Amino acid sequence: MQNNLKIYPGHPYPLGATWNGSGVNFAIYADNATGVELCLFTSEKDEAETRKIHIEERTHQIWHVYLPDLRPGQLYGYRVHGPFEPAEGHRYNPNKLLIDPYAKAISGVIKWHDALFGYEMGSAEEDLSYSDLDSAPFIPKSIVIDSAYDWEQDKPPKTNYHQSIIYETHVKGFTKQHPGLPEEIRGTYAGIAHPVTIEYLKELGITAVELMPVHQFINDGHLIDKGLNNYWGYNTIGYFAPDSRYSASGARGSQVSEFKDMVKALHKAGIEVILDVVYNHTAEGNHMGPTLSFKGVDNASYYRLTDDKRYYMDYTGTGNTLNANLPNVLRLMMDSLRYWIIEMHVDGFRFDLASTLARELHEVNRLSAFFDIIHQDPVISQVKLIAEPWDIGEGGYQVGKFPPGWAEWNGKFRDCIRDYWRGAESMLGEFALRFTGSPDLYQDDYRRPTASINFITAHDGFTLQDLVSYNEKHNEANEEDNQDGEDHNRSWNCGAEGDTKDTLILELRRRQKRNLLTTLFLSQGVPMLVAGDELGRTQKGNNNAYCQDNEVSWLNWESKDQELLDFTKKLIHLRKKHPGLRRRRWFQGQPIKGIGVEDIAWFLPDGAEMEDHNWNEDFARSLGIFLHGNGIRSKGPKGEKIIDDSFYIIFNAYHGPLDFKLPPDKYGLEWIEILNTSQERIPETHEAQVYPAGATVEVQGRTSILLKHSILNR
Repeated sequence: MQNNLKIYPGHPYPLGATWNGSGVNFAIYADNATGVELCLFTSEKDEAETRKIHIEERTHQIWHVYLPDLRPGQLYGYRVHGPFEPAEGHRYNPNKLLIDPYAKAISGVIKWHDALFGYEMGSAEEDLSYSDLDSAPFIPKSIVIDSAYDWEQDKPPKTNYHQSIIYETHVKGFTKQHPGLPEEIRGTYAGIAHPVTIEYLKELGITAVELMPVHQFINDGHLIDKGLNNYWGYNTIGYFAPDSRYSASGARGSQVSEFKDMVKALHKAGIEVILDVVYNHTAEGNHMGPTLSFKGVDNASYYRLTDDKRYYMDYTGTGNTLNANLPNVLRLMMDSLRYWIIEMHVDGFRFDLASTLARELHEVNRLSAFFDIIHQDPVISQVKLIAEPWDIGEGGYQVGKFPPGWAEWNGKFRDCIRDYWRGAESMLGEFALRFTGSPDLYQDDYRRPTASINFITAHDGFTLQDLVSYNEKHNEANEEDNQDGEDHNRSWNCGAEGDTKDTLILELRRRQKRNLLTTLFLSQGVPMLVAGDELGRTQKGNNNAYCQDNEVSWLNWESKDQELLDFTKKLIHLRKKHPGLRRRRWFQGQPIKGIGVEDIAWFLPDGAEMEDHNWNEDFARSLGIFLHGNGIRSKGPKGEKIIDDSFYIIFNAYHGPLDFKLPPDKYGLEWIEILNTSQERIPETHEAQVYPAGATVEVQGRTSILLKHSILNR
């Protein structure tokens, strides 16, 4: 059949390989190319194509052909002809088989070999030399898929931001060691979809899983040489393809259906799926990197090049930057985003190094074409859009500067809360801003507290356990002489570096974890919890475990801290139960000063309301916060007034005990203690301590206390 294929002109759209029920249309953008060959393979083991088809049809910059005899499961790749002129930005080399930039599935992984590079390895001319080696035996093949799937009337949960609890996790690391899962599905999409996993997420109170990169990515050659792996996956090569390594059902297109099964199962449980996506760079690296896809298809039309077009602009620390100013790159990004929403049913995206996408020439411009196009897109604009609002380039730190409609990882929240609880010199004024949703960052743009994605830890950096156990990073296992990773962690080991048997230090660490979690879930904004922090997961001080695809990164379910898990569950459900702890609108007036008893007031330990000068005293470590349950400004879904219990929160980051006087009776006649971080567990209602208005509460050092005044009969 391969030798007698019918070949029709086909159509320029849609890009990629599209099965229409009768045959397959292939379309690829290659503006500067002089010729394109479609290469067909029978199996992954083929070292050469079984059929090569010279594509003759070109509509504008798109080469296309239709083959009525092909079916889903067909393996393919491209060879693209054109000038090999690195100094002019062109790196065409038809000896290199290329992955389709629009491939919906990719079979297998690359096998590192000199043939993957467009130049002769070891040549004195470096990348200016030309390689005649054929890369086909070493490059994974693109796969034609059948997109038909029974979604069984699947509907997205569409959870409002103010009701969201985001759980950042890794497909493999979350399930790889779970004893309740069948061994054959651990570390896969099927493992996430298993009832045991979903029940855990529901009991914890999670409303959305934010999956670390699942787009097909490349395992770096230099890591493999060291016996390590790219675990995090921020090295994308396929923006439409779910990574085959997380598939339990095979890599010949089955990974697509398995991913859909996972999304459908999570949706049935009311849990959203947010993808961590990496549109800022690809796995092809700099001028010395391999030629895998974009570099060989049309290097000058995909990447940001310097004035000397041999080299790449690098705002990402990975060697290259995709050029989001060019129409074809923007189209690729938007087509990819729409595909994951429409075909894969995902509910949102977290954009890695999003400031890179906002760069017009060199400066970050939040009104760049990328954001304009997303804003007007009727599909993409309706899902959750979360920015990591920085990159490594000059002016790349853009926290608080993304457009309305975007939420942001709030790095200032992370830094402030860490500093507060470790006892660093800091102002209560900033603590109050972060606690109330960071109005200084978001309010002026008509954004709401939910623009702030609050987090204490993330995949990048210390775990919660390590944050209270290490002063310094310990990344020796990465084999980079401990030179990688962040040096300024704002951590505190509580008196001993790493493991200790000192019972006082261990108790303090447990309390500090409860303090950090309590602050996270009682603050306005959207809380994000990192998978395993609720279990006491440690990476033994490694704050950059990107290459640790092993027990360092995987969750250890056998050694979970059950008391911490129980505390976290109750804390999350407390937040979910009370709308006063997750308000949609800003507090009235100046949020730091407060306005009487209407919605918020701030108190000193002696019971007096705080004055302006109190916010700027860097020695101050303690305050009380009153939240009025009758001062919630937003309305319910039917326009009804929302009323909740009132709360009084005491934060004492001072190392010693303090007496706190409760406010007078106009704020509440009686207060019930419902959380005290000096205790291992949250008490049941009948066990709770009750205080009258104006009473004195003894608060232990480095302790948080939450008290409730019932306005409603609950």
